[in-house]
Amino acid sequence: MSNVQVSKRSVLVGRWLIVAAAVLWSTSGFFAKAPWFAAWPLDARGPLMAFWRTLFAGLCLVPWVRRPRWTWWLVPATLSFALMSITYLCAITRTTAANAIWLQSTAPLWVFLMGITILREKVRRADWLMLVAVAAGVGFIITCEVRSSTSTPEQLTGVLLALTSGVLYALVVVFVRALRDLDSAWLISLNLLVTAVVLLPYVLYRGLGASQTQILWLSAFGVFQMGLPYLLFARGLRVIPGHEASFICLLEPVLVPIWVWLSWRHHPSYQPPAWWTYVGGGLILIGLFARFSMLTPEVNGDATSSAPPTSK
Repeated sequence: MSNVQVSKRSVLVGRWLIVAAAVLWSTSGFFAKAPWFAAWPLDARGPLMAFWRTLFAGLCLVPWVRRPRWTWWLVPATLSFALMSITYLCAITRTTAANAIWLQSTAPLWVFLMGITILREKVRRADWLMLVAVAAGVGFIITCEVRSSTSTPEQLTGVLLALTSGVLYALVVVFVRALRDLDSAWLISLNLLVTAVVLLPYVLYRGLGASQTQILWLSAFGVFQMGLPYLLFARGLRVIPGHEASFICLLEPVLVPIWVWLSWRHHPSYQPPAWWTYVGGGLILIGLFARFSMLTPEVNGDATSSAPPTSK
């Protein structure tokens, strides 16, 4: 077999690994909306799920750590990751899964704004298209949620938490870029385990234990929705550029509400996405599509530098 054939096959395998990672990440709504956790109070459900998910995912990744190294930049990096994980799962328990994932997916917008205002990065046409489309999508969703007579205070809180998780996700991206010389398995496993440590006092304070059934599903939540897709994503990035991986990962926000609908649409607690979520999500998707489809790998730089930090 020629080197060209081997290379084409490697790229194809890499793409499918990224697809598999995006599909597994998209199951967050399936787990977070599951009735197995309905017995937990709504205000505690997000932090409790964040604790167990990050604990199991972090333990899953520990065996893959090869070169642990300390730097003080890990302090703000891990705290940003912890807050992002908590706000996202709090959001998805209060509003629809579609709202939560689409508003968190605005992270590239915040990265762009941080880049041009703080880092003085070069602006491309795709960046401006993303700015306009994503801002329009976010504004549309929030405006309709606020004006809707069917929106409850909990749902509005969920929308704001989801938007906050997007800003925090952007901070995670910035810190991962700054720490890209560290072993990736070490960085992500540390982020996950620090999140669990941060949440441990709260879990002990609430005194809400998990049943054997809940532990089973929470371990699956951590391993299959976060730990395993990270490994697949990291392996795929070895052979395809980061901008292509980012484009493939747009599958995630599309699939999240689909899995929730397929799994829990007949359950009394199911919240279908409102029509404005489809419109706003469509605008955000257009912006992200423009951002990633028009990017090209850096000629003299790291081809994976534009990839997301696997922090779903």
